[in-house]
Amino acid sequence: MSVVKINAITVPRESFEEFEQRFAARAGKVSSARGFEGFELLRPNDDRELCLVLTRWHSEEDFQAWVASPDFAAGHAQHRTRGPVGTASELWSFDLLESEAPPAEG
Repeated sequence: MSVVKINAITVPRESFEEFEQRFAARAGKVSSARGFEGFELLRPNDDRELCLVLTRWHSEEDFQAWVASPDFAAGHAQHRTRGPVGTASELWSFDLLESEAPPAEG
C-alpha cells in the first residue's frame, strides 16, 4: 500500500510565482529517490492561498529516507538563503486505499 504525503503550504497570492519557480528549480531531485511513486504541485484556482505538494511513496520508510537525504536538504536550501515563501505549512499523511486511472490508449 502506498503512502501519500501532502505538504499544505500557505502562500500569499503575490508569492505564487516565486513559489512555483523554486519548485521548478529543483525539479527531478525527488524522482530518483528509492520508493518514490509520484509528485504533484497544486496551486488553488479559487480565493484560497493554500498550495499543496503531493508525493506518493512505496512506504513510510522510503519517505523518511528521502527527508534524511542530501538531495532533500539541497532542495530546501533556498529557505535558508532566501527565506521561506510560505507563511505556514502542515504535513498530512495518508495511506492510499484506492486509485483509478484511465485505460492506456493505443
